[in-house]
Amino acid sequence: MQYLLLIYMQESEWEALSSEEHARRRKEFDEYSIKTSQSGHLVGGNPLHPVRTATTIRSPKGRLEMMDGPFAETKEQLAGYFLIEAKDLDEALQLAKECPGSKYAAVEVRPCAPRGG
Repeated sequence: MQYLLLIYMQESEWEALSSEEHARRRKEFDEYSIKTSQSGHLVGGNPLHPVRTATTIRSPKGRLEMMDGPFAETKEQLAGYFLIEAKDLDEALQLAKECPGSKYAAVEVRPCAPRGG
């Protein structure tokens, strides 16, 4: 079964880090990506650009509306994700616990729903 590990953090905290700390944390995420890829769990994943680069679209009543930035204001923003394959929720939670995001941010674990019902 596939699970999405959604990594939420406060962008202001990330932006305040030194370049050395940025590099150290990126290395941790790279190592996690390699480890989960080699174990056959990693399907995909990416860090995301800051939320200020987002564009939100909606089309209520068939009219397209676009706005800069996220749809909702929150303290923590979606910073990146990993799509993983795990045998069950327990294995997905263990993989999330090992994710560097769990040390610096919040990691939401969501099962992916099958397509076509």
